[in-house]
Amino acid sequence: MSPKKTNRAFVTAGLLAALFIGALDSTVVTTATTSIAKDLQGLSLISWIFSIYTLTTCVTTPIFGKLADLFGRKSIFTIGLVLFLAGSVLCGAAQSMTELIWFRAIQGIGAGALTPVTFTIIGDLYTGVQRGKVQGVLSSMWSIAGLVGPFVGGYFVDAISWRWIFYMNVPISLLSFVLVFGFLHERFAKATKSSIDYLGAFTFTVCISSLLLALLTGGETYAWDSGPIVAMFAVAAAFLVAFLLVERKAREPMMPLLLFRQKRLAIPYVLGFFGFCIVAGVTIYIPLWIQNVMEYSATKSGLMLMPMSLTWPISSFLSGRYMFRFGAKRFMILGTFLVAGGALWLYTLNMDSSYVHVIGAVMLVGFGMGCISTPAIVTIQNSAAAGMRGVATSTNSLMGALGQTVGVAVFGMLFNRIVVEEAPTQMAEGMHVIFAVLLVIAALKIGIAGLLPKASKAEASEAAS
Repeated sequence: MSPKKTNRAFVTAGLLAALFIGALDSTVVTTATTSIAKDLQGLSLISWIFSIYTLTTCVTTPIFGKLADLFGRKSIFTIGLVLFLAGSVLCGAAQSMTELIWFRAIQGIGAGALTPVTFTIIGDLYTGVQRGKVQGVLSSMWSIAGLVGPFVGGYFVDAISWRWIFYMNVPISLLSFVLVFGFLHERFAKATKSSIDYLGAFTFTVCISSLLLALLTGGETYAWDSGPIVAMFAVAAAFLVAFLLVERKAREPMMPLLLFRQKRLAIPYVLGFFGFCIVAGVTIYIPLWIQNVMEYSATKSGLMLMPMSLTWPISSFLSGRYMFRFGAKRFMILGTFLVAGGALWLYTLNMDSSYVHVIGAVMLVGFGMGCISTPAIVTIQNSAAAGMRGVATSTNSLMGALGQTVGVAVFGMLFNRIVVEEAPTQMAEGMHVIFAVLLVIAALKIGIAGLLPKASKAEASEAAS
C-alpha cells in the first residue's frame, strides 16, 4: 500500500458500506420470504433463496482471498462489488422463483469477495492498535445488520415492494465503489496467470459444493441415509483428498496447508468454526423456545435475539481497542468462558423459566463472541505473511460459515429425532438436547483457546506501532 496516496478515512468508509450491505442482505431477505413466495408463486423453493447464497459465498470466499493475494485487493474487491451489485439488480427484477435463485447465486459469488477482501484491506492499511480498533468496528457490522435488517425489510415489504430490499443495495454499492476505487492506491506486484491454482480451485469447489448441498438438503429434501446424500458426502470426501494432494504440490496453492500448521492461525480458525456452531443453535432454537414453550408471540421471539446483537458489537469494539494492552489470548479465553456461561445458562432453562433468564443467556453469548471475533481476525492478520494475508483472512470467514452450516444440519437432525409432534413438553425436550450439545461445544472451545501461544516479539513490536 502507498500511505501517502491512500486516504484511509474515505477507503474505510467505503469498506464499511460494502460490508454493511453484505451483512444486511443476510438478514433483510428473511422478512420478505412470505411476500416473495406469494408474488413469484414458488413456496416449495423458498429455502433455496438462502441455501444458494450460502453455497456460492462459501465456495468463492477462499478463492477470492487467494486472488487478492495474487492480483491485488483493489481489483478483486471491485469485481466482487460489481457482481454483488449486478446480482442485487437482477434479484429485484426477477419474474420467477427460479430466476431469483440463479440471481441470488450471482449475488452470493460477489459477497464471497466483499467480506474477506474488506478485512484484508483494513489489515493492510492499519497496523498495531489501530488495526484492532478498526477491525472491531468492522466485526460489529454483522450485529448491527442483524438489528436493522428486519425493520428495513419489513418497511420495504409493507410500504413499497419486496424488490426494494435488493434495489436499496444500488446506491450503497455505488458509494462504496467511488470511495474505494477512487481513494485506495496500492503498489502491488501482480502474479502471472500461470500462478493460479486452477486444479486446487476446481477440487475445492466440488468438495465444498457437495458437502454443503448434502448439509442443506439432508433431512429435508432427502433423508440422511438416502442414496443422494450418501453420494454427496462420498464425493466431498474424495475431492477433499484430491484437494489436499494438489495443494501439497501446487506452486501457489489456493489454500496453503501451512495455514493449518501454525497454531496462531489454526486455533482461531477452530474457535470460529465452533463459535458459529453455537451462534446457529442460539439464533434458531431460542425463538422456537419462546414461541412454542413459553408461548409468546413471534414478534417477542424475534426481539429476544436483540440483546445478543447489542452485546456482540460492544464487546467487539472494546476487545479491539484493548487487546494489545491486555493480550489477544486473554480476550479470546475470556470470550470462550462467557460463551460457555451463556450455554450453561441456556441448559438450565425449563418450562417455568422467565423472559429474563433467556435474555441473560443470549447477552452472555453475544458478549463472548465479540471478545473472540476481533482478537481472532487481528491475530490471524498479524501472524500471516503479507503475501498470504488475503487467503488467511478468507479462510477465517469460510470456517465461520462452515460452522454455521454444519451446526444447522447437526442440530436439525438431533431435534427431528426427538420431536415428532409439536407438544410443548416434547419441543422443550428436543431443544434441551440442543442446549446440552451447545454446552459441550463451549467447553471444548475453552480447552482449544488455552492452546493459543502468546504473541511473538515481532507481533508485539507491530502492536506497539
